Amino acid sequence: MTSQATHTVTTPAPLEGKVALVTGGSRGIGAATALRLAREGADVAVTFVNGKEAAEDVAGAVRAMGRRAVALRADGADPNEAAGAVRRTAEALGGLDVLVNNAAVGVLGPLESLSLADVDRVLAVNVRGVFLACQAAAAIMPEGGRIVTVGSCMTQRVPGPGGTLYATSKAALTGLTKALARELGGRGITANVVHPGPIDTDMNPADGPFAAGQAAMTALGRFGAAEEVASTVAHLAGASYVTGAEFSVDGGHAA
Repeated sequence: MTSQATHTVTTPAPLEGKVALVTGGSRGIGAATALRLAREGADVAVTFVNGKEAAEDVAGAVRAMGRRAVALRADGADPNEAAGAVRRTAEALGGLDVLVNNAAVGVLGPLESLSLADVDRVLAVNVRGVFLACQAAAAIMPEGGRIVTVGSCMTQRVPGPGGTLYATSKAALTGLTKALARELGGRGITANVVHPGPIDTDMNPADGPFAAGQAAMTALGRFGAAEEVASTVAHLAGASYVTGAEFSVDGGHAA
């Protein structure tokens, strides 16, 4: 009888050795994305504005996976902090390979009720902050970097009144993404946008007062989980031949 040696082949994690920054990573889609990227092998920085404890919890969970992590306070409405988060991530973790633009604010209401302060705040965080983060990231990303931006299902279908400002801000990200794909494609850097539908988060719980109507607008008749969005973001963080594209993770909201 002859014995056969058993060899264990270890497949490296898809994002092994990569550094990722997830803005607004203290909760919801951002937190789920940070944890998913860490499971895929990345070291992760997350930004927060008010949720320091929650952000530190996410960073701690990343470290528990054997990855490096840092939580950074950065308000996307401040142009210096929006770009500075990129620089601070690179300083803390040794570079930047993946940028996930997730931080956003939403102001909903009748058109006539929206103040100039509302307009300035939403566009500052959701558009200008994202642009500046991408600009800063492009300046330091190596060949093959990845930019993934979280948009909204309301860029493809606005089911009712009250969403003019939010939909405007998120629609701008599609144009930014397509332009970035052309601008950075020669360096192998990709840019894509993910449009979540109704997702069960603290800000929009699946058992909230408006949840039934939102779920009914989807083809699947339910809210999604933050992890379902995170899995698409993680795929794009590792994909090399997908760029300038929009991906709906919306349960058929736009169908």
